[in-house]
Parts: sequence; C-alpha cells; structure tokens
Amino acid sequence: MAVQIVMDRTGDSRHLFNPDDERELAKAEQRFCELTNAGFTAAVRTGPGQASQIRSFDPNAEETVFFPRLVGG
Repeated sequence: MAVQIVMDRTGDSRHLFNPDDERELAKAEQRFCELTNAGFTAAVRTGPGQASQIRSFDPNAEETVFFPRLVGG
C-alpha cells in the first residue's frame, strides 16, 4: 500500500492506494496533478531523514508528502 500525505494548516490527511490497482493508481495520479497545480510541493522519502522534491507522479513511491505553498508577510 502506498500513501499520499497532504499537509495543511489543520494537520494532514492521508490517502492510501494500491499501486497495482489501475483505478486507484489513476486517482492517485489525478490527486498529484491537482495538488501540484494548486501550488503544493511534492516530495518522496529517499532515505532515513531524507526527502527529494518531485515534479511528476511516481507510481513506485511508497510515500509522497505534499506541502502547501508558504505565504510570507
């Protein structure tokens, strides 16, 4: 099972999907596109305590975290 974690000002929401299920995979890819188009930054874990930003959907990523755009003031 893979997971997409969406961070926001209230905490986070988790969206589990089976990468072997074509419908769930398509829904996860759609969510990725919607969030990144809305300004979220996507990152995948690359090792203990390490992450790397991604710009396109990776169906093999076990965990993708989405961070909202920071607003300065």
